[in-house]
Amino acid sequence: MYSQKHHIYQLARSLRKKQTAAESFFWQKVRNRSFQGLKFTRQFVVEHAEVLGQKSYYIADFHCHAKKLIIEIDGDIHDQQKDYDQMREEGLKGMGFNVLRFTNEQILFHWNEVEKELLNFIEHYQK
Repeated sequence: MYSQKHHIYQLARSLRKKQTAAESFFWQKVRNRSFQGLKFTRQFVVEHAEVLGQKSYYIADFHCHAKKLIIEIDGDIHDQQKDYDQMREEGLKGMGFNVLRFTNEQILFHWNEVEKELLNFIEHYQK
């Protein structure tokens, strides 16, 4: 029998293989330390606090360990789950992560603005 942890890592692996167009575009911009020399990973599994004796997990779209930064790229589904996204984001921030959210449209059609926001975050990041 597979554990919840095993299942979530399998799901993350599957999501890496089925990226959205925006996720693929973002990955091409940041992979192999091509963005400010920073290492990004995709479909990063975050182990969250235990609830009722069971751990919960989040899968972040992208993660930069050096800046404790999680990037979430929101598609249309996120219009229906704003409360969940906010709760999740608060949980991640409570764990010490910084979270930046962008829409698919921002990534695909306004990359210069996204890049500026990322650079601004990196410039002002304090450990």
